[in-house]
Formats: sequence, C-alpha cells, structure tokens
Amino acid sequence: MRQDAVTLERFYASPLGSAAARILSAKLVDLWGEANNLSVLGLGYAIPVLDAFGDQPGRSVAAVPYDHGPVRWDPTGRGNATVSVGDLRLPFPDGQFDRVIVLHGLEETGDPRAYLREIWRVMAPEGRIVLAVSNRAGLWSRATRTPFGQGRPWSRSQLMNLLSIGLFQVTASASALYMPPVSARLVTAAAEGWDAIGRIITPGLGGVVLVEAVKRLYAEPGGGAVAPVAERVRIAKPAATSRREKH
Repeated sequence: MRQDAVTLERFYASPLGSAAARILSAKLVDLWGEANNLSVLGLGYAIPVLDAFGDQPGRSVAAVPYDHGPVRWDPTGRGNATVSVGDLRLPFPDGQFDRVIVLHGLEETGDPRAYLREIWRVMAPEGRIVLAVSNRAGLWSRATRTPFGQGRPWSRSQLMNLLSIGLFQVTASASALYMPPVSARLVTAAAEGWDAIGRIITPGLGGVVLVEAVKRLYAEPGGGAVAPVAERVRIAKPAATSRREKH
C-alpha cells in the first residue's frame, strides 16, 4: 500500500524532510548540472528534488501514482506539470524524457521489472535515470515514521542487477543521508556534515542508495562503471578485473 500525498508533503515540510531533500537535490545537481533544456520526469514522489532544477529544464513532469491521491506542486518554468499515473502504464509517448528521477517509487511497486521496462520505454536514447531508494543496510529503512521506512528497501547490488536486466548500463552510484532519522536541530542543521563524515567512516550505511544508469538499446548484463553520484562520470566498458565501489 502506497503512502498518501498528505503524509509525504508533511514529511518534506518538516526540518528532517527538508534536510533530506537538500542532500538528495545536491547529489542530482552535481551529477546533471542545471539540466538546461532537457525533459525531466520525476516518478514516485520526486517533487522535493525536481525543484532543485528550477526553470532550467525544457520540461519537468511530476508523475505521481494514483494511490498517493492529489498532490500540490507549484513548478516554475515552461512545460511543467503534475499528472497521476499507474505504475505499469505511463501516459507518455516513447522516447519522451532525457532524465528520469525515481524517488519513493521502486520500494512500493508490485512488479519492479515491469515498472522499469515502462520507464525505459518513455526515455530517450542515451537518456539517464537515477534510482534513489531506501538502503536495506541503513537506519532510514527502519524509520517507519519517514517515507524511507515504507515498502521494500534495496541494496546497491540489487539495484544494479535490476537495471542491467532492464537494458540499462550503470554509470554511477553513491549513498546519501548518513544523519540519523531524527528531527533534532543538531542533526538537521548539519546534514551535509553528517554526510561528509558518514562517507568516510561508514560508507555503505547511508539511508539512501542512488544508482544512475543510461538507457541503451542493448546492454550487457553487469555492464557499466561504479562511481560517485556526486561526480560527473563517463560510461565505461566492464573491467576485466573486479571493481570496487567508490563513495
């Protein structure tokens, strides 16, 4: 059962939710820049991070599941909209979007592979997707009073495998939200500091795993390079030797 829009809006209006949105937005902006004139799609409940791009994209669409109920978003710029959708049939033509952000979407879908196939359909060739998903090993997946404590959490390797099967090539990965999921001002005001320290001390225990991939017409299973989401990366061929994840 999906979370309702009122609960999600209330969380992201809180100091803890605002700090979480700030951290995740920074990751996306570092990766994609200002997304000038690109078509951007947010799936699940991606409104808090879509706002990070302002009016730079040529089009920004927040596609929110029917089950969430009515949502409020006051986007700026041209061609922006909010639509209600089903998981397995998006009301967009093939190849529509250059960038796709999935937040609070994958954890609650009943068929992850079909969900990803439909996303692949509406993405432009060489389009990029970021899955921002609750980390199975992190504290936030156990924080049931937050949206990250709902649905099925994922590990980084599970996300990479899902993307590879779905004809995506993984290009980057990272973890975020190392602060404890509590609303104390000492925590929320220093969210960036918690993340900087957490990446060094406990690199695999961030509350959210982010994996970026590029749409390919043909992708080799397991293909792609693993690199920090906070840095621009080039698509790489699979290495012959084992790869270490960077944070």
